[in-house]
Amino acid sequence: MNLIESKREAQREVFGSYLSDLADEFSSILVLDGDLANSTRADIFAERQPDKFLEMGIAEQNLMGTAAGLATVGFIPFISTFAAFAVKRAADQVRVVVAQPSLNVKITGGYSGILTGKTGKTHQAVEDLAVMRAMPHMTVVAPADGNELRSVLRAACEHDGPWYIRLTRDPAPTIFDESYTFEPGKAVVLREGKDVTIISTGVQTVRALEAAEILAGQGVSAYVLHVPTLKPLDEQAIVNAAAATGLVVTAEDHSILGGLGGAVAEVLGERHPTLMARIGWRDTYGESAPDDLLLEKYGLTPRHIAEAASRMVDARGENK
Repeated sequence: MNLIESKREAQREVFGSYLSDLADEFSSILVLDGDLANSTRADIFAERQPDKFLEMGIAEQNLMGTAAGLATVGFIPFISTFAAFAVKRAADQVRVVVAQPSLNVKITGGYSGILTGKTGKTHQAVEDLAVMRAMPHMTVVAPADGNELRSVLRAACEHDGPWYIRLTRDPAPTIFDESYTFEPGKAVVLREGKDVTIISTGVQTVRALEAAEILAGQGVSAYVLHVPTLKPLDEQAIVNAAAATGLVVTAEDHSILGGLGGAVAEVLGERHPTLMARIGWRDTYGESAPDDLLLEKYGLTPRHIAEAASRMVDARGENK
């Protein structure tokens, strides 16, 4: 898998374009935008499907309530705004009018994680997965690339109930080909290995695969498991991945508290106790800076993942 030469796509571009195509197939799709269409690229949908686009303004709580009402009369409303606003600013409305009645509302959280075009800590979502994982009835998904997102959007239309789909801003390499089919609740083994397991989610999986290549150059064989669905979680795949090597590193562009790392620790603590290291945001907010500098400062680069894995492998060797 040559990530350097692979096609690069921005998930926000795929969202606007592919959802426009799906709206021809699923006539009940609507997009409700929180005055961010030119950033989330819901403007692509608005141009192609003007009769199915509702501009709601900077009023996220009202946006959620309107979407809930539309869902009760048979529409499939997709909410388009930043993850930081959808999950935190409208949290009470998500809980009471979407999650509790289990309505068919699809919340797309754009500009998730740390790479948000220098918007800074107010716009970076550090805890969105943790919040949404805790919401009963909510399906929580973080696709790795454009092709997986296409399949996720289709699956969201085909499955009833509330979904949270975490989207990123900037172009990233493609992992999956066009034949790939996302299955809700299923993790994907991307690489077999025997020395250490890397479990990742979202676009951080690209960096996990790059870390596996670094480790291979050091003679370390890494097993890589991609977890696109944070809830429901593929517990058996996580147990199998841990059992394959006996060491686990989780990697995510999210807080290590309550996100993928927390979820994996919960599963392994109950079903297969395993030595772990968690790569992610460490109880901090971010700041405004270029992408490469942010990834470096907050320890999210492939090198950071590889170093954590290498330390665990070395420590095991010393303890034998």
